[in-house]
Amino acid sequence: MHKPFEFRRFLFGFWLTVFLASPFFALAQGSYIPYDRDYYHKIERYEILQGKNNSFFQTGFKPYRRDILAQYLDSLSQDPVIRSSSDRFNLDYLSQDNWEFVQRETPESEKPFLKKLYRRPGDFAHYYSEDFDIHLSPVIYLGGGMETDNDRNPAQLTRGAVIRGSIDQKVSFFTYITTTELFFPSWVKSYAEHNGAVPGEGFWKEYNRDGYNFFSARGHVNFHLTKSIQAQIGHDRNFVGEGYRSFVLSDFSNPYMFVKLNTKVWKFQLTNLWTQLTADVIYDRGRPTDGRYNQKWFSMHRLSFNVGKKLNLGFFESVMTDQANFNYFNPIVFFRWVEQQLGTPDKVMLGTDAKWNFKPGMQLYGQFALDEFVFNEFFGIDGKGSKRNKYGVQLGYKYLNVLDISNLDLQLEFNTARPYTFQEKFDYQSYTNWRTPLTHPRGANFREVLGIVRYQPLPRLNLSLVGMYQVYGSDPDAETNWGGDILKNRLYGNPTGLFGNETGQGIENTIIQSNLTASYMLRHNFFIDASHTYRRRSAQDLNSPESSQFLQLGIRWNFILPDFNF
Repeated sequence: MHKPFEFRRFLFGFWLTVFLASPFFALAQGSYIPYDRDYYHKIERYEILQGKNNSFFQTGFKPYRRDILAQYLDSLSQDPVIRSSSDRFNLDYLSQDNWEFVQRETPESEKPFLKKLYRRPGDFAHYYSEDFDIHLSPVIYLGGGMETDNDRNPAQLTRGAVIRGSIDQKVSFFTYITTTELFFPSWVKSYAEHNGAVPGEGFWKEYNRDGYNFFSARGHVNFHLTKSIQAQIGHDRNFVGEGYRSFVLSDFSNPYMFVKLNTKVWKFQLTNLWTQLTADVIYDRGRPTDGRYNQKWFSMHRLSFNVGKKLNLGFFESVMTDQANFNYFNPIVFFRWVEQQLGTPDKVMLGTDAKWNFKPGMQLYGQFALDEFVFNEFFGIDGKGSKRNKYGVQLGYKYLNVLDISNLDLQLEFNTARPYTFQEKFDYQSYTNWRTPLTHPRGANFREVLGIVRYQPLPRLNLSLVGMYQVYGSDPDAETNWGGDILKNRLYGNPTGLFGNETGQGIENTIIQSNLTASYMLRHNFFIDASHTYRRRSAQDLNSPESSQFLQLGIRWNFILPDFNF
């Protein structure tokens, strides 16, 4: 029996505590900034250029709060790392985007539309006072292009609105609502058909036979309970780490309901996350049906701390269970101990992440996520290739202002996950939400190398090149399980048994993909984009490699550029 109401009772109690406590604190409170890789790169590059950890927030758990980011931006006004016209433009852009909190000057629009609209470059309409402020802007994306060997040219239309604000400088809120119709590039469509889910989205409907239609709603309310403790209740995604990917918690899946406590004391930051996820979806002729889907619950806590000025270490523990359990709402106790005391078969994961700004302009980072561990098997004493040695590893390097060229940034990243990592032997306990991974998009049983070059030759022009090389093992049919598809039960379909499992086993696939994108900011948060993607997949079950080229043009307004690099 599932117990969905336990999580709701917990939410009710949490809300009651927050509302009783919040009148005693009068601290400026900002909403969280949606996670966007390009946007967050502009923020984090300043810390890397300084060669030391900033004192305002720790970058390992995203997203960030606007008011805390504003304090950091104010501290950079006279910093020598702001050396180029693009650096100054980015600082002004980020400050304007969070103007209600920054102390530095952020000019109003010279010619507001109808004297009431766009009085600020980043707000279609706004009202601001010490007791209440609200900001409203439209969300629009229109993109289309051509792909070789695709009967239907990819295209996307999204429209909606984004609203943020605060009440009495104690409570802040954010909501983002859109509706979308789209036709995917061929490899994204294949991924969606295989998983029965749209990457990054939940319930969808068929659109014009081979297209997709869906409604998206994300939002949160947050409170500053004390000087050191922040609380957030929302329906959104989170991201852990410094990389392009994350094994701990990524932004690839559908948004989910969560409660988050963030406690920052001195050099330590403890983040607690409790979520309700969608475990499985009932399908009819390839699309999700109406009705109640099975639920599961995911809890995690992550403790990070600065070691000196350059190094940050993070340690996390998470548990996935098919039943809500109040024992996992304890913000400090070890989940593994609770699981053993209760005698439950819940899925517990442990791991660590780190970053080291070892030199101004350079950073090393990494992650290690451990799913299961048997000492003698892990070190090859009792047998090699054990099915029970399940883990993911990430190593990365960032080099900013390459060869002293302003705003030319390089990132290299290696990711690998052993077979059967993130799978589970019990229903509804895989590391997924709405049939998509909470981790790397590829799941497990793969190796990947990424190279990313970002260049901003002009203040309003951003160029990026993402190169990807993947080797992974796939399954020949639904009954066979080589350990890559994390939706499958790890007890069944394994051809090798307990030992002899190697990364990439099964039908070997190799993917080479590159994506070149140029984005020009015509107005504040209004972009014109052009991109070219080349993708080539070879596999043991293909007579000849599959290759395609995808050329796309688009315009977007307060919208995050779609990411099809998987």
